[in-house]
Amino acid sequence: MKKRLPKAFLDKLNAVTAKRPKTVIQQILEHGFVTTEELKALGYEHAPRAARDVRELGIPLETFHVKDSNGRNIAAYRFGNPLQIEDKLSKAAGRTILSKALKNALIEKYGPKCFIYLQPMEERLLQVDHRIPYEIGGEQDEKDIDCYMLLSPSANRAKSWTCEHCPNWQRKDVEFCLSCFWAHPENHTHVAGQEQRQIIITFTGDEIEDYNRLINLVGLDKAEKTIKDMIEHYIKDIE
Repeated sequence: MKKRLPKAFLDKLNAVTAKRPKTVIQQILEHGFVTTEELKALGYEHAPRAARDVRELGIPLETFHVKDSNGRNIAAYRFGNPLQIEDKLSKAAGRTILSKALKNALIEKYGPKCFIYLQPMEERLLQVDHRIPYEIGGEQDEKDIDCYMLLSPSANRAKSWTCEHCPNWQRKDVEFCLSCFWAHPENHTHVAGQEQRQIIITFTGDEIEDYNRLINLVGLDKAEKTIKDMIEHYIKDIE
């Protein structure tokens, strides 16, 4: 594959030293593409994050789908157009690393909490992400901070995996993303294309007593019903 790539593109690939993006690059150079299954086998459980590392370095990657060892559809990555490394305005040429100032502005406005799990967290643990995935909506002006969200590491991983497996990953309809739980959990009409509504509530510290009262209120019987079942039953009873 190396013989088919322009020298400037190869020089950029060879200049990468960070282990995670370098692994992705080497696998693509050797095999033409790399799958999420293969990246997991190499120790990278969050394959979309590894691919994003490559894109953030200005190296275009395309996402497509193949069958895994069990016949299921999974994501795979290959190099995009090598000429795009010269186009600094191209979405595929790599995303801009989000600034510390943007993170500080989000924390000042909303507090140090995960937008998905609504958990207060140490500021250093929170990660800034585009509400609309970069691969769909491209870069947004950091001055418009509401185009971004604060996420815990686990929420960021969950969002990346879910978005990459959403039908809109190929359609790239920004309006579709705007009404998704993963972009606006506070006001959504679907969850990655599924007609669902989702609320994530985490009880911590003194709130655990509130959780226990809720369980007592709905009369949870762990052997027979889930918390969701019991709350639904309670809501219907009070209508």
